[in-house]
Amino acid sequence: MTAASSYTDRAPAPALAGLASSVWIQQVGAQPIAQRHVPHGGAEVRCVLGEEPRLLGVLTAATHRDAPAGGTVIGIRLRPGMLGGLAGMPADEVTDEDLAGSELWRDLPRLTDLLGAAPSPQAALERLQVFVARAIGDPDPVVDEAVRHLMPWRGGTTALPELLPVSERQLRRRCRAAVGVGPKELQRILRFHGFTARVQAAVDRGAPGDLAGWAVDAGFHDQAHLTRECRRLTGVTPAEFLGQYRDACGGADDHDHAAAYLPMLRAHGRSVQERARRPA
Repeated sequence: MTAASSYTDRAPAPALAGLASSVWIQQVGAQPIAQRHVPHGGAEVRCVLGEEPRLLGVLTAATHRDAPAGGTVIGIRLRPGMLGGLAGMPADEVTDEDLAGSELWRDLPRLTDLLGAAPSPQAALERLQVFVARAIGDPDPVVDEAVRHLMPWRGGTTALPELLPVSERQLRRRCRAAVGVGPKELQRILRFHGFTARVQAAVDRGAPGDLAGWAVDAGFHDQAHLTRECRRLTGVTPAEFLGQYRDACGGADDHDHAAAYLPMLRAHGRSVQERARRPA
């Protein structure tokens, strides 16, 4: 068994570029790890090599999953709206659920064997991405457009009725079927995901925390609003969340989460620049 753990987020393969936000490889050291999964609006496909892949539905609160000592874990973080097409059922039926792949997909023993026999974790991750790209269905275009408008720097739920060709009731139903939660809940989760991206970036750079500034940047009314939402989604305050993340990943050369948080921060930066160029 390796002496220490490592964790690396990566950009997804081209076949998953529009379907997944990032993929990862985790090598676990001599001690098992209780890995915290924080709501981000999407589902995750996760596999401990040697075991069958599992599907973690969209989360409405943080949860922990054990990573076994000496194990290798690979995973795919799907974009919001892709869960229904992959699960083969309405996404809200698997919200907050952790399901064995054999409950959802055919020929799982063959896939499990292919992943376990891969010559490297990188090769296993490539094979898992091929499987997911083939198994996932086309996203709901209305929900896909709604997700873009629910990002923290966009208009939110109030603008959706005028922008989309469906009623509020239809959108809520289709959003729950594709994402697993309704538009308002998704907006809250995506806003918090904007905060977690800033936490990850600051810890990676070794920068100090700026909770008040991050709250405003992520779309919260103020730091008190962030605190309420952080407690609701993770059970801890923003300061505790930052401290726990810093303890787990700060200063670790073998932890790289850039591929998970940079797309969110870059998209926000582009939005700010576009607003600045608009005539007053």
